Amino acid sequence: MNRDCSKAAVIFAVLVLTACSQAPQPSATEAKTGPETKEAAGPPVPVSAKTAFWEMYKLAHSWTTDILPLSLVSKEVPGVENGDGKAGMWTATFVSPSRHEARVFSYSVVSVAPDVFKGVNANRPVPWSGPTRQAMPFRTADFTVDSDAAYKTALAKAETWVKEHPGKKASLSLGNAARFPAPVWYVLWGDNKSGYFALVNATTGNLVNGK
Repeated sequence: MNRDCSKAAVIFAVLVLTACSQAPQPSATEAKTGPETKEAAGPPVPVSAKTAFWEMYKLAHSWTTDILPLSLVSKEVPGVENGDGKAGMWTATFVSPSRHEARVFSYSVVSVAPDVFKGVNANRPVPWSGPTRQAMPFRTADFTVDSDAAYKTALAKAETWVKEHPGKKASLSLGNAARFPAPVWYVLWGDNKSGYFALVNATTGNLVNGK
C-alpha cells in the first residue's frame, strides 16, 4: 500500500471510528420511521446509499435544521446480500454546528433484534467538538454520486485484484477530509491490511486514487 493510500485508509478509519465512538448503540433505538404494515411479498433487497441517506436525512432534519453529514457507511444485516454498491443497512452520522452535537442514524431494510427496526433508527445525540482535518462535514449538494455508481468506477480499477481474490466483499464509506477537494467514496475489498481499495470523488464520480 503506497503512502497516499495509507493516508486515505487512516482518514476513513478515523471517520468510521469517530461515528462509532460519538454515538454508541443504545439498548433500544430512540426513534424509528416506516410503516407498521404487513411486509411486502418477496425477500428484502439491498439499497443504494442515496435511497437510505434521504430517509435518514428527513428524520435528522426534524431533530435540527442545521444538520450536516459527516459520514455514511454500509453495513451488513442477516438475510440480505450486499453487492454492487448496495447494502442492507446504512449508517449516517449527522452533526449540528449550532448544538455542537453529533447523532448517528441508521436505515435497514429488515428488523434486526433487539434494537434495529426496519426503516430509520436514531441514536441519542452526543457532544461534538467540531470538524478536524481528518473528519469534516460536507454539504448534501456535494454528494451527487450514489454508491452503486461509485462502486462501478472503483471496480474498474480493482477488477484484476478482485478476480484474483474471489469472495472478498466490498464495503463503502463516504466522508470528507482536508486533503480532498470534495467528499469521497472509499470502496474497500477485504480489509485495510491486505485488501484493495479505491477512492471515488462523490461530486464528480472520478477516480481519486487506488491501491
